[in-house]
Amino acid sequence: MDLLKRDLAPILPEAWKLIDAEATRVLRLNLAGRKLVDFRGPHGWTLGAVNTGRLHLLPQQPIEGVSAGLRVVQPLVEVRTPILLDTLELDIVARGADDPDLTNVVQAAERIARVEDHAIFNGYPEASIAGILPSSPHTAITVGGGRWPEAVVRAKETLRAAGVGGPYALALAPDVYDELSTASEDGYPIRKHIEQQIIDGPFVWAPAVKGAVLLSTRGNDFELTVGQDLSIGYAFFERSRVELYLTESFTFRVLEPAAAVHLVQG
Repeated sequence: MDLLKRDLAPILPEAWKLIDAEATRVLRLNLAGRKLVDFRGPHGWTLGAVNTGRLHLLPQQPIEGVSAGLRVVQPLVEVRTPILLDTLELDIVARGADDPDLTNVVQAAERIARVEDHAIFNGYPEASIAGILPSSPHTAITVGGGRWPEAVVRAKETLRAAGVGGPYALALAPDVYDELSTASEDGYPIRKHIEQQIIDGPFVWAPAVKGAVLLSTRGNDFELTVGQDLSIGYAFFERSRVELYLTESFTFRVLEPAAAVHLVQG
């Protein structure tokens, strides 16, 4: 048995398989940050912090002639969201059904994905996470009149002027993603124009972003460190209901703040 306590849950192996598959499907769709930043891990539950390599010198000497400093580390945050399921609904899997109601699994996966991506893009100060957009020193670029190709070119030149090389990727809010995927300019799809002629990295659907962010994916600029990767555990059983939970432990570091530019709609 481990911390997830899955062996104690009154859930058949066939049902567990469907639960895990549905959570994985939704997480892959909703997790945008992992597609763009460096990923370190998973390291398991025992990892509590990331070494930053820095030292905080203490103002007072322990004794005369001896200086002291504390090693600076960045702690991991553990997040958890509940999943309440009807065991009678899960038991139909043993009778041959392959469509149990897993709505709560979908919603839990969407919630926890929003937490991770919000921390990556917008920061999570309470968890000592700065975030890509708050850390960027560049002035946000306003997209006037829906002229996205011109704005992306300006953002790309901003990164180049800061000495940040490519490849470059675009993370876009859902409304912007849909707009660029369907709109055209002189009969040519705007998304294809941006992908084929302006940037050389992925075009990513990112609900945690407002507008869009152009960032370098060259590596060593942004780092997501995961202890326990996204996993489903068992909480308790009560009559015909079982409560599971979706959890992970992680932290995120911005190593090069200048490697991203925010684009906002004017």
